[in-house]
Amino acid sequence: MDLYLLLKAAHVVGATVLLGTGAGIAFFMLMAHRTGQPALIAHTARVVVIADTVFTATAVIIQPITGAALAHVVGYPLFSGWIGLSLLLYVVTGLCWLPVVWIQIRLRDLADAAAKAGQPLPERYHRLFRAWFMLGFPAFAAVLAIVWLMLAKPSF
Repeated sequence: MDLYLLLKAAHVVGATVLLGTGAGIAFFMLMAHRTGQPALIAHTARVVVIADTVFTATAVIIQPITGAALAHVVGYPLFSGWIGLSLLLYVVTGLCWLPVVWIQIRLRDLADAAAKAGQPLPERYHRLFRAWFMLGFPAFAAVLAIVWLMLAKPSF
């Protein structure tokens, strides 16, 4: 297998992991939140934090490496055109994702404390959940746009 196909396969898998893990995490966190059950939310958030660490963080590291290598192999300029826009959107995604990771950890801890105390979820949990939910929209939209740019390769 040549280098181009190997890099392209790794890049496509990484993009798929980012998109799929993001959608899955959002779905499971939202479904757990809707129950209002602190123990279930804490359990789900524990799994989500692990998934973000194992899958999302790995893909976050691999994507720019394989993308830069692909651009080099093909001869595309790295910081202009659709690749430059993809990189800008990648930064937007990261600026949303980093606080989301911190929020997920806090949501897990707040839900766990409420479950252990036999108390309802505190208001702080609900404020953080709203922030987590709202940060997901620009992050997910940016990832979708990046995938479209990768596929369409529009000329600007």
